Amino acid sequence: MERTNSSQLTEFILTGIPYPPRLRTFLFLFFLVIYTLTQMGNLLILLTVCIDSQLHARPMYIFLGVLSIIDMGISSIIVPRLIMNFTSGIKPIPFGECVAQLYFYHFLGSTQCFLYTLMAYDRYLAICRPLHYPLLMTLKICSLMVTGAWVAGSIHGAIQAILTFRLPYCGPNQVDYFFCDIPAVLRLACADTTINELVTFVDIGVVVASCFSLILLSYIHIIGAILNIRTADGRSRAFSTCGAHVTVVTIYYVPCAFIYLRPEANSPLDGAAALFPTAITPFLNPLIYTLRNQEVKLALKRMIGDRKGMRKN
Repeated sequence: MERTNSSQLTEFILTGIPYPPRLRTFLFLFFLVIYTLTQMGNLLILLTVCIDSQLHARPMYIFLGVLSIIDMGISSIIVPRLIMNFTSGIKPIPFGECVAQLYFYHFLGSTQCFLYTLMAYDRYLAICRPLHYPLLMTLKICSLMVTGAWVAGSIHGAIQAILTFRLPYCGPNQVDYFFCDIPAVLRLACADTTINELVTFVDIGVVVASCFSLILLSYIHIIGAILNIRTADGRSRAFSTCGAHVTVVTIYYVPCAFIYLRPEANSPLDGAAALFPTAITPFLNPLIYTLRNQEVKLALKRMIGDRKGMRKN
């Protein structure tokens, strides 16, 4: 399709992910179930942290509750539109909704990066400096850190959205992706995008690389401290505490680095990789933290037990 010098576009068409037509119903139901379970699982974690008095006063679980909010947000921004692509007919996304989708995805995504870093720092203090932990990670400091992550994430998202949509979009309007993301949208701009691509690469690269480096540095110290623990039971409990965080960081950062930190971001695998931070990771986070965290499992049992007791009375 040729580009035209007509007026600014008022809507985009998301092509979605390629799939065999015979799998349309299966994929519709699959992602609908994924979305439903994501919302229910993260809401359950959030309620458990808020209700259980042994959890909501501890920084580690405050971070976990915030992570659940972010996961529900990212999933709600992306997955419903993805599900719509498995229904018949063309369903365009208005220009303003496309802007909002890009902004909130990068706002919440970068906030999640910062939050993973704070969670790693929290584990570093708890394991490497246990005697100083109550002084270095108070609820006030924890709240300030979380607030800082939200503010930094909103600034990052605003920068990306403003830079992307300051360009003219006059046609074509078909976004070869399942949501409005920077690389796919920039390919439709009626202007030179070199500066945008460079700024996006540097900006996202700095966020991802700095956060991942700090997480890696924290875990180098954590592993060293764990190896110095004399008892096997102590080492096992320490590794169990950190295992869930390492797992979710890995399945989040690897796809993000593949999508944004390559010179040519137009691979058929981009869509598959993008499913991880947008749909798969928010779905897996509650499972990983519930199955690998004894305190969360005990809190869930206490909450269920209290509800049963109230019914009997």
